[in-house]
Amino acid sequence: MRELGFPCLCVLLLAWGCRPQVESAPAKEPAPSPPVAPVSSVQPASKASSGSPSTLRGAEPKSTIRFTDVAGETGLKFRYLNGPLELKLMVQSTGGGGGWLDFDRDGWLDAFLVQGGDPTRTPADPTGDRLFHSRQGTFQDVTSVAGLGDIAYGQGLAVGDFDNDGFCDVFVTNVGPDQLLRNLGDGTFEDITRLAGVGDPRWGTSAAWGDLDGDGDLDLYVCNYLLFDVRDPTPCFTPEGKKGICHPEHLPPDDDECFENLGDGTFRAAADRWGLKAPGGKSLGVVIADLAGDARLDVFVANDTAANHLFVQEEGQGQGHRFAERAVELGCALSGGGRTQANMGVAFGDYDRNGFPDLYVTHFTDESNTLYANLGPNGFRDVTIEEGLHRPTLDDLGFGAVMVDFDSNGREELFVANGHIDDWRYRGEAWQMPPQLFEYDGRSRWRETSDTAGPYFQRKLLGRAVSSGDYDNDGDVDLLVVNQNDEAGLLRNDSPKGRRLLIDLQGTTVPRDAVGCRVEVRCGETTLVRWLAGGTSYCAAHQPRLAFALGELGGECLVTVTWSPASKPEVYRAAADERLVLREGWAEPVHRSSL
Repeated sequence: MRELGFPCLCVLLLAWGCRPQVESAPAKEPAPSPPVAPVSSVQPASKASSGSPSTLRGAEPKSTIRFTDVAGETGLKFRYLNGPLELKLMVQSTGGGGGWLDFDRDGWLDAFLVQGGDPTRTPADPTGDRLFHSRQGTFQDVTSVAGLGDIAYGQGLAVGDFDNDGFCDVFVTNVGPDQLLRNLGDGTFEDITRLAGVGDPRWGTSAAWGDLDGDGDLDLYVCNYLLFDVRDPTPCFTPEGKKGICHPEHLPPDDDECFENLGDGTFRAAADRWGLKAPGGKSLGVVIADLAGDARLDVFVANDTAANHLFVQEEGQGQGHRFAERAVELGCALSGGGRTQANMGVAFGDYDRNGFPDLYVTHFTDESNTLYANLGPNGFRDVTIEEGLHRPTLDDLGFGAVMVDFDSNGREELFVANGHIDDWRYRGEAWQMPPQLFEYDGRSRWRETSDTAGPYFQRKLLGRAVSSGDYDNDGDVDLLVVNQNDEAGLLRNDSPKGRRLLIDLQGTTVPRDAVGCRVEVRCGETTLVRWLAGGTSYCAAHQPRLAFALGELGGECLVTVTWSPASKPEVYRAAADERLVLREGWAEPVHRSSL
């Protein structure tokens, strides 16, 4: 831990969190899948296995994952502005949201990017949030035509079809009232924030859609961070007496909110009624998915300098909309050493292919990011150190992160966007930081391969949101990265491609977006499981598609979809290198095409 700061009231606040201090004044019941064999004939090692890193490195194959930043050449030109740096306001450290959506349903991903500006002014930025329409892989700014351009001080993004009309809607978190934009289906949006009742005036960060009460429409979970007034800010100073960004330990947390979708275009606050409030807070990241292995949706919340929350749906509650906070019990509240950390973004996936979703949480410098392996009935376990992910992230401050199989070899990788919140270069510390890429060996070890992944990984940036999606429709996963005070990156995936199976879902009794559905693909002796999660990463929205990397596997595959805890799993037949659109209750895919 670095030196502590001294508050302007001359009271020494000894922080429990691990980030450097700046002074401040006040402060489910399908049977779980069996352990899954990797694509090769080599079985994964036990999570408790250890080995000599040098021995493992000696056997490492050369990485073939490559990305090319094509933002400029495709017309996706955007720079998130966080305001005059001399203001030193805490809200300037967290913004930079964005993500993918197909707002006109033409089969090509469009991009929505949230703008900041000057948090002390109204409007914060005269141009506001931006919508870029894809014309088969190139982009045109259609913000004005679409009736958009929120001019509040923006933070994050969540995309979901809350009214089940087939057109995705947009929710933007702000410092100040959040905004809900209804997609009218004609290329335009309508601001229905006031009518819907979701204009929370607090400091929102990440948000996520999910059917938390099981009634067939999407509810909305919104992370709120701290109590902070940009027009009357708490004064904070560095140990050197310089004006600085406040440390979150010195400000009170704000409560998150969950909005129940009433099905008529309106929402009502439900966090208290549903048991979705817990002490601590300071929330920055959120995941809605079946994390307890019982087919019901749970909510994981990453909290800055405080214990994480895991709200697990309780049994016997009718539609299942009562939750209990169980993060400590299930092993994902603290680090393996029992410490709170500066939890920010969350990557979600099943890297060890045991049929249970794992969580990778990004943190402040000197902490390292944390990989929580999901052991099913035994909860989560911090395997960061033993699997080689501790030292490579100690010097970095991570925000957005995704767990994706970029080269379709059957093993998921990790991409992390980094960038400090304080400019401490006068102390000799890094401010802008390059992103990182990590590859898993399929047994029990990760290695960093950033150096060979492309020139973008040599750039020093203030990275925030990371969103995954196939913008060019070539069958692999590309990335949209939002950076503060620098151009957004559109990282085209140029990696070699193994065989894969792409699945899009359409609910009928569950929400049309099918958030929370579990899909199992069995090809021969190999089984892969994916979940369509709400939220994930940081302040980002992703393409709602499940990609199954099959490596060299061929032949027929069986696809089993569990739409909800109450539904009978539906089984479909598929082959490698296909794209399927599956609709709940239909015996055959509504669309099938070759990649």
